[in-house]
Amino acid sequence: MRKDELELLKRNLPSVPGILRKDEYLNSAVLIPLILKDGEYYFLFEKRAAQIRQGGEICFPGGEFDPEIDKSYEDTAVRETVEEIGIKREQISVIGMLDTLIGPMGVIVDSVIGTVLINDINSLAFDKNEVEKIFTLPVSFFLKNQPEKYFVRLEIHPTEIDKNGEKIETLPVKELMLPDRYSKPWRGRKHSVLVYKTGEGVIWGITAALIYEVTKKLIK
Repeated sequence: MRKDELELLKRNLPSVPGILRKDEYLNSAVLIPLILKDGEYYFLFEKRAAQIRQGGEICFPGGEFDPEIDKSYEDTAVRETVEEIGIKREQISVIGMLDTLIGPMGVIVDSVIGTVLINDINSLAFDKNEVEKIFTLPVSFFLKNQPEKYFVRLEIHPTEIDKNGEKIETLPVKELMLPDRYSKPWRGRKHSVLVYKTGEGVIWGITAALIYEVTKKLIK
């Protein structure tokens, strides 16, 4: 590398470091909706319709970033909320964002926090193809009740089984002359899983992690 190339490298380094190879992940965004009722803020949740991916689970509205439609992750979060919950864009006031969350299964989530002006959630015409129901829980519930913590351990596999039952080598260890230990599954680190038990059901995983991060910012 020549001196002029070093200068080129210096100019091309990001001013604010981001996430390397982010485009290899599923990039998504959610809105964490806050509704004011009787002087107290509530989280607005949705229960996913049974027939869709992760059906029956409780989450915040959101979805995959679409570069052809969305200019930012805020756009994604708001667009998906409007589509899923059936509210208007002008009813949402964004107040900020949480740090980016990288999930253990290759999902990156950018979370937008916003207040939502709704008088009665029962009047919302939510998308029943994606949402079974919507409901609210007071933020104070999560301040008073710490989540339970469990763990999973991930494994990395250098092979996979195709639809015909044949083993496919996705990482040709011998051909690349890598150490033989990489020809077998190797264990990753333990990953914590947070769980809140509520009267509306169990809230866990990424949604629980986002709730926990919000509550941490409310502790003086």
